Amino acid sequence: MGLDETVAELGNGDRAHQARAICLHAYYDLSRVSPVVFLYLLKECYAYGTLKATKKFQALQQQIHQVLYNSPQPGPAVFVAHSLYVLPIFEADSEGFSHLIISALRRFLKVGTSSEDLLEAKSLAAQLFLLSVGGYIVHDEKVLVKMIKAFDISLENIGNGMCNEDQNSNSSSETARTFVEKFIFKLIEAESYMPAVTLLEHFSIRQSGESFLLKMMHNKDYRAADKWATFMGKAMLCVLVQEYSEKKLLKHAYDIIKKNNLQQEFPEIYHKCKESSLKKLAEKGCWDIAEAKTNGDKQLLEYLVYLAMEAGYLEKVDEFCDRYSLNGFINVKEPETSLLGSRYLQLNELVLEDIIWVDEVNGLRDATCHIEESKVVGIDCEWKPNYEKGSKPNKVSIMQIASENVVFIFDLIKLFEDVPDILDNCLGRILQSPRVLKLGYNFQCDVRQLAESYGGLECFKQYEMLLDVQNVFREHQGGLSGLAKKILGAGLNKTRRNSNWEQRPLSQNQLEYAAMDAAVLIHIFRHVRSYSQPDTVDEGHTKIEWKSYIVSHMDNSMKTKKVKKSKKKSDAGSDVH
Repeated sequence: MGLDETVAELGNGDRAHQARAICLHAYYDLSRVSPVVFLYLLKECYAYGTLKATKKFQALQQQIHQVLYNSPQPGPAVFVAHSLYVLPIFEADSEGFSHLIISALRRFLKVGTSSEDLLEAKSLAAQLFLLSVGGYIVHDEKVLVKMIKAFDISLENIGNGMCNEDQNSNSSSETARTFVEKFIFKLIEAESYMPAVTLLEHFSIRQSGESFLLKMMHNKDYRAADKWATFMGKAMLCVLVQEYSEKKLLKHAYDIIKKNNLQQEFPEIYHKCKESSLKKLAEKGCWDIAEAKTNGDKQLLEYLVYLAMEAGYLEKVDEFCDRYSLNGFINVKEPETSLLGSRYLQLNELVLEDIIWVDEVNGLRDATCHIEESKVVGIDCEWKPNYEKGSKPNKVSIMQIASENVVFIFDLIKLFEDVPDILDNCLGRILQSPRVLKLGYNFQCDVRQLAESYGGLECFKQYEMLLDVQNVFREHQGGLSGLAKKILGAGLNKTRRNSNWEQRPLSQNQLEYAAMDAAVLIHIFRHVRSYSQPDTVDEGHTKIEWKSYIVSHMDNSMKTKKVKKSKKKSDAGSDVH
């Protein structure tokens, strides 16, 4: 079926009613192909496909959807229903293929089929549901639920399959309802809540009460709880919000409140949810996004100002107060505890003697000489955040390089404009030096960003002796700040990470933030080195072979150029001889 080629075409849109056949072999014309043969061909295609499972499923789904246009008899929907009857004989493949052909049919039915085909298919699918629930045909419960949704089976369809023709429709529907409710009750007992909720919603059965919601919450099936409460209406949604609030699941509570316009019913919970969201953004330093999320709400803006105060981000405090005329702000009660958490590492704890701003050629040369004499340096970069989804990141603004007691902060934007060649030479000497160990945290990502920002420079296309501390601590979660807290006992204040790094001059707080990120790497490295010696590993500490994580890199284009040069020399030599 050409699955590998099909993946490339996924997303090109449906080509309904296209004249040419889109499948090979018997799929070219299904008018004389039985469901059994169809399924065996499908099994062969699946067995010999080379794609990973998810891609293979998507490709086959696309193929089957298109195959349904190739005249299956007596009609596409009936053909799929007959296939579902046969599928259990395929044992291990039964469940996967059932989902596959039902999904393909649902897409096909959006375009349409004949009313006669769909009516007969509903009857067949209803009978299959009864046989499966009765244990005569084995189908997974999720397949049955998906089938009911796809064929839009009603209680009347099920009732007709259960009762004699002489029985009245009201009686057959009540019989069907009782049968379905018993099946749903079994699903609930088995804690299969989402299938149960889907059937309750599909058949408009509203008998279950608050206790059902509490069961789902107790089992942490929040998706099913959300779906069922939405189906039941406002009263149950309010119960759900209360439950989320009591369980401290504020994000879930906020989503329900916002989606269902329950702000007036839960103003305190809504504000608490918003404040929790603002706090997380402040911890990440995403102040612009946090400000936008307040939507001008004075209470939320005041909370955001307190977050900035707790973070020591006083210039942001002044900015918010001026912009929103927060007069008398000092009279608002201050929070009793720190909003952003525990103590942060202070710059004086790193025993730094100086932070030197480098934006002209003499400073650049002096800094390069100093760094070349160091054995170990820490490197980091900063650039102005860009919050527009899909847009190109801003140019890297500064690079900070820390030695044992001095941090140099290079103004890359200005140096590139003024002395690009000298900047290229100086940074190349540092990054490509085999005598200086460069420490970074996810620095290979920074190097890619540097190369994109300053494509005309060669210095960012090659580096040697780089130790990415993140790779040494692969199991660690929490970024550089979390790692500093784990090793040095205090984290880093990251609230200025997403500030405007293109403004000139940078504030003193920005300079200290940038210096801290580079200098702390050296202190972390000292710890790594102290626990990596063969004979000094204490019990409880894992030996860290940090030397094995040192990497070098050369841009592929540079390698190609070198190969071409060596080839020319070789050719020249052969000409001489």
